[in-house]
Amino acid sequence: MADCIFCKIISGKIPCNKVYEDANTLAFLDAAPTSLGHTLVVSKNHYETFDEMKEIDVKSLAITAHKIAKAFKKISEGYNLIQNNKKVAGQVVPHVHFHIVPRKENDGIVWNRQYPKYSKEEMKEIADKISGKIK
Repeated sequence: MADCIFCKIISGKIPCNKVYEDANTLAFLDAAPTSLGHTLVVSKNHYETFDEMKEIDVKSLAITAHKIAKAFKKISEGYNLIQNNKKVAGQVVPHVHFHIVPRKENDGIVWNRQYPKYSKEEMKEIADKISGKIK
């Protein structure tokens, strides 16, 4: 996609701090990191959301994220693996990508821990609704 910043990074029109690259994926440091080493893993094929991806690209993306996570296990105390879809869910760049955020004890990073409570009935109803939509 011509106006996608990640597509421009993939094509080399915009420079990045490359961590890993193969035929189908690219991993590079986030320009506005949550912590030092915060890495983005992208598919070289443009998709806005995860559910739109072809299975082969999902596999490639997962394999690359796994490689980066294994490296983080050697250089950090832990990591977050995050993937957002659509603006309402926190997606800033409309190109599928994983954030892999290295963590250490007392790093000051706080994710929202205020979650709503749902009844057993609501939980059963939504589980059935989701199950009914899986093909």
